[in-house]
Amino acid sequence: MSTDSTASKRIALHDKHVALGAKMVPFAGFDMPLQYAGLAPEHHAVRNSVGMFDVSHMGEFGVKGKDAEALVAWICSNNISKVVDMQAQYNCMPNDEGGIVDDLIVYRWNSTEYTLVVNAGNIAKDWDWIMKQKEAKGFDCEIEDQSDDVSLLAVQGPNAIKVLQKLTDVDLDAIQFYHFAAGDLGGSTDVIISNTGYTGSGGFELYVWNKDASMVWDAVMEAGNEFDIIPCGLAARDTLRLEKGYCLYGNDIDNTTSPIEAGLGWITKFAEPFNNQAYHKNLKENGVSRKLVGFEMVERGIPRQHYVLVDAEGNTIGEVTSGTQSPSLDKAIGMGYVKPEYAAADSEIFVQIRNKTVKAKTTKLPFL
Repeated sequence: MSTDSTASKRIALHDKHVALGAKMVPFAGFDMPLQYAGLAPEHHAVRNSVGMFDVSHMGEFGVKGKDAEALVAWICSNNISKVVDMQAQYNCMPNDEGGIVDDLIVYRWNSTEYTLVVNAGNIAKDWDWIMKQKEAKGFDCEIEDQSDDVSLLAVQGPNAIKVLQKLTDVDLDAIQFYHFAAGDLGGSTDVIISNTGYTGSGGFELYVWNKDASMVWDAVMEAGNEFDIIPCGLAARDTLRLEKGYCLYGNDIDNTTSPIEAGLGWITKFAEPFNNQAYHKNLKENGVSRKLVGFEMVERGIPRQHYVLVDAEGNTIGEVTSGTQSPSLDKAIGMGYVKPEYAAADSEIFVQIRNKTVKAKTTKLPFL
């Protein structure tokens, strides 16, 4: 997700969210539901049972043709050749300056057809970047921006599979983590059912055409009644992802951060060539000047993005990228970049919160 705050577009289910009492806010160029019942109940519903998010602001690009795989492999840092048909892969697109154009999920239908799911605030930027790479390298494939036609519903939590299995003949147990299927669900005959999500609590993401979005939303809510399903907004999505140490584009990663610095070496592989590969390989082999770490507050205070991190003597050692009061852990947690010598777990660091220097300690991710 990106954090551009300019509101311009409405998602297909905008009026439904307003009718449900959602607090709507500008986010990444869209009017989006921030919360309904409140952050805490929505967060706990997903951790303990099931909740549903409308994340239709996300972008979808279809890539088809002879060189579809070659294009995707060139723009992505992960090993695309390892992805099999009907599998998804978390990825990032390195830019020319050592940072990240965007993080994304790559869906492989077959060797000549892929779907790329990108962050809402980066749709135009990503499109321009991918087209630039396609033209520069002469890849023979077609790219289609499907973002305005597709709604994305994330049904997340340990009971998500029980809710959704009522609505489809597709065997959801057979869809492995980061794999997907296509079939009927909730009255729609054309749904992508993906065993993915950004909450760390299990569940599925449903890609549906806008014309079917309201029908599928209502079907899921009705099927989830026995599990006390509730609609959830972006506030809970943020606390859920932060507890799992998942990066948010625009906070923890951006066009200036290397995936190696961000702890994303696991999606940065060097067996196949990708754009600006040598820069990131050098960082991996010779070390970085900063590392993204998790930390928890030892003293009272909630860390926020851009708060300065200092050592015991008050010397600046880094900056907070994300922070919140964790609903699951009932403590304040955060992520931020620090000098490598402060990156080991249990290192003492301090957060400058307004006029106070507040003690914290680094911790291994995920928090939960």
